[in-house]
Amino acid sequence: MQIYDELVARGLIAQVTDEPEIRDLINNGGATFYIGFDPTADSLHVGHFMALCLMKRLQMAGNKPIALLGGGTGMIGDPSGRTDMRQMMTKETIEHNIECFKKQMSRFIEFGEGKARMVNNADWLMDLNYIEVLREVGAHFSVNRMLTAECYKQRMEKGLSFLEFNYMIMQAYDFYRLYQDYGCNMEFGGDDQWSNMLAGTELIRRKLDKDAYAMTITLLLNSEGKKMGKTQSGAVWLDPEKTTPYDFYQYWRNVSDADVLKCIRMLTFLPLEQIDEMDSWEGSKLNDAKDILAFELTTLVHGEEEATKARDASKALFGGAGDSEHMPEAEVSEEDFREGKIDILTLLTKTGLAESRNEARRAVQQGGVTVEGQKIDDPFKAFEKEDLKNGLIIKKGKKKFCKAVIK
Repeated sequence: MQIYDELVARGLIAQVTDEPEIRDLINNGGATFYIGFDPTADSLHVGHFMALCLMKRLQMAGNKPIALLGGGTGMIGDPSGRTDMRQMMTKETIEHNIECFKKQMSRFIEFGEGKARMVNNADWLMDLNYIEVLREVGAHFSVNRMLTAECYKQRMEKGLSFLEFNYMIMQAYDFYRLYQDYGCNMEFGGDDQWSNMLAGTELIRRKLDKDAYAMTITLLLNSEGKKMGKTQSGAVWLDPEKTTPYDFYQYWRNVSDADVLKCIRMLTFLPLEQIDEMDSWEGSKLNDAKDILAFELTTLVHGEEEATKARDASKALFGGAGDSEHMPEAEVSEEDFREGKIDILTLLTKTGLAESRNEARRAVQQGGVTVEGQKIDDPFKAFEKEDLKNGLIIKKGKKKFCKAVIK
């Protein structure tokens, strides 16, 4: 199976322009394509991870990726999928976030001469003369047509700032510059980016040649990532300091039965033939599929050693087997003890399983807390130092747990 057909089979492609040409370019390793990453935080998250997996697949097939870092567009903020305006970041914050992105991206993509490129759109956007932009680029955009784009329509009632209104023009100009400077002939993005991506294709064709060879592909990838990459407590990050390898593993281990095979197809590099064999799996076999998904993706992001530790810790808690040594740990100090004892509410807050003592008390009273497998229903329950000598495994709800140890 050729790479384009594999992308279709994995459920990645939502819609394309110029499909025959795109299919031919990708299958023959002739695509120089880009995906944009606005540095809105100091770590990539699961949504970005999906895009990086796509870039890796295409690079393995001989195509050349360009990771476009939004040092310029990050100053504006993409209104797509937003109900309000993003908080504006300083230049210093954006530059710091970009440096964090660079380090993380290099774990997935091969950058270097003749390989992938990493480019910052601040290199051309920050020095633009605004009047020149209006004359040379803005003249090619219809305001009426821009207002029909979903990313703008959904914001019209609550208000869309003129700053954000310019985002489509800036993203289109990115494609134009990458086309001119690096021969970039293709753009990939989430299906919520379709209007912005078409704008770039159109700009190239109008400014250079109506038959210019510029195309776009939009994928389910990023929009699925935005849905998958959020939990009740926030985003799922690739930085192990923000989301531990164990929590990353557990996130994927806890996807719904309906989503597990879709995630395996879209994100892992397992052969499709192997994945197709899982289609008939039901019941407990779906838990096996979730273990496979979690291990494969944790290996990609954090390495096989950390993935193995996370898998063993998960089995120790939920399967009654495995090594508890690598469970997530939180330290309590001597100062946390009162007359040689520490109460359950303090343990819950110190381990991060509860944000406050009130939340901890509710969890205990509702029967959602266990210590070493025993349900705790008394909010005044206390433990001796001796109880924590080898660590005390505390569990809140079905999925959150931590080992409390004395510092």
